[in-house]
Amino acid sequence: MVEGSPLRADAQRNRARILDAAEAVFAEFGARASTEEVARRAGVAIGTVFRHFPTKNDLLAAIMKRLLAQLVEEAGKHDLFAFFTHVVAQAAAKKTAVDLLAESGVDIRLSEAVSHLEEAVSSLLKQAQAAEAVADSVQLPEVMALLASVCQGALHGGWGEHLQARTLAVIFAGLKQVGQGGCRG
Repeated sequence: MVEGSPLRADAQRNRARILDAAEAVFAEFGARASTEEVARRAGVAIGTVFRHFPTKNDLLAAIMKRLLAQLVEEAGKHDLFAFFTHVVAQAAAKKTAVDLLAESGVDIRLSEAVSHLEEAVSSLLKQAQAAEAVADSVQLPEVMALLASVCQGALHGGWGEHLQARTLAVIFAGLKQVGQGGCRG
């Protein structure tokens, strides 16, 4: 497949089915997941999988890019706090694909996707500050660092829902208090 060229409607459907199946297969089997199983579950021939994703690493990278694109879309549906909560839950649930990427050393070019995510979070931050739910002194790099850190904790720490909720409650309280004398350094 040539990068950037538009896909026919049936090819787009196949690609989406392959990615859906791959997420499920990687979650179930981890590193021993096979592209043959992905093809079987997607209802396509193995050649179709390889036409879209020449290697398993290409498939994993596409899953991550799609997850980031979905996060950008989700940002438009939530306020900052609901988005944080959603992203942390997603991080805990998507552990396998992220771990496999880290183990394989895949160099995925996510700068454009991350840039879109930063734009979306920036918009949510401005809305939260306008509503006085977040201190005006809080800046985007801080929010992105918090989001990344909490997602890493949920991802690698196996956080349950209760720990996710308690940790987010502490962060949300801190975001409101920063610069208002509520936090001491």
